Amino acid sequence: MKKTVKMKIKKGDKVVVISGSQKGVTGEVTRVIPASGRVVVQGVNVAKRHRKPSQVSAGGIEKVELPIHISNVALSDPKSGKPSRIGYKALKDGKKVRISRKSGETVE
Repeated sequence: MKKTVKMKIKKGDKVVVISGSQKGVTGEVTRVIPASGRVVVQGVNVAKRHRKPSQVSAGGIEKVELPIHISNVALSDPKSGKPSRIGYKALKDGKKVRISRKSGETVE
């Protein structure tokens, strides 16, 4: 049984690819897969899939976004847009929020 990774990146976050062939590309997380420690980012790691026609779809060549490992992406800093690590901070009212380590801004 695989151990799930603590995912600090959530669906809807703006992330920057920090390694690989698409280094520097920014996009929004569309799906998170904690079991394998991967995320699907809009416009990143796009592959073409050849589909047969069926009663539901016409078939043809589709562009599909494939998952990439969580270690290859970093949260985009809300102030500068550069990659930043994520930390946690408790507010005065007791609410726990994610913060950008680079600028200290809250991420949500």
